[in-house]
Amino acid sequence: MARYDEIGVGYVLGRRTDPRWLAPVLAALGTAGSVLDVGSGTGSYEPPSRRVVAVEPSAEMIRQRAAGAAPVVRAVAEALPFRSSSFDAALAVLTVHHWPDWRRGLDELRRVAPRQVVLAYDTARHNDFWLVQEYVPEVAALERSRPSAAAIADHLGAASVLPLPVPWDFTDGVFPAHWRRPEAYLDPAVRRACSALAQTPAAAVERGMARLRADLESGRWHAEHEELLALPEWDAGFRLIASGTVPG
Repeated sequence: MARYDEIGVGYVLGRRTDPRWLAPVLAALGTAGSVLDVGSGTGSYEPPSRRVVAVEPSAEMIRQRAAGAAPVVRAVAEALPFRSSSFDAALAVLTVHHWPDWRRGLDELRRVAPRQVVLAYDTARHNDFWLVQEYVPEVAALERSRPSAAAIADHLGAASVLPLPVPWDFTDGVFPAHWRRPEAYLDPAVRRACSALAQTPAAAVERGMARLRADLESGRWHAEHEELLALPEWDAGFRLIASGTVPG
């Protein structure tokens, strides 16, 4: 609970819903009329026009929820305070990697809803990101400790796994969001919105940012990554996992 009370300050400013990700999330929920949004944070991908209840352990994240957002219960994924089959679907967007016992949390999603929709990512793919490889390699150890999308899909017995590429102008400031806009990472506010950077020792991040700043000023970064500049989107390893069925 304390993690995002500390690193989540100002989170809502950097993590804004991108409709290009919201659309496939809504499609995966199908006709589910009631949705439990677990690890909802500030509510970025809560589906409109459905009966939604949010679960979030961090008081700081709850404080940043918009007026009119879904009602929120302060709880953890591993012990959801709801009866079995209380909802049509359970949604978990970029949160499973924060759960201390992620398998138990996924089992809870299955208990409370017959349909589970989880947005996760391939941790190895994240570690191939140029920011990790060239500037902040210390992030890699954190990512290796987190469950990867394939393991999550396997545990759920996923019916489908859909890649969600990151557009070059993505509005949701996830860790690799600025893959084509490297100067963005020089902004402390951008880094605070990325848990991978916020949870990496500050000295390591500052060293990496100094190297990145120098490479941007010299033109080295653009010369080394010229192929990225023409891409409209990039596969950073994000996967939309769907399992179970929506009640008819």
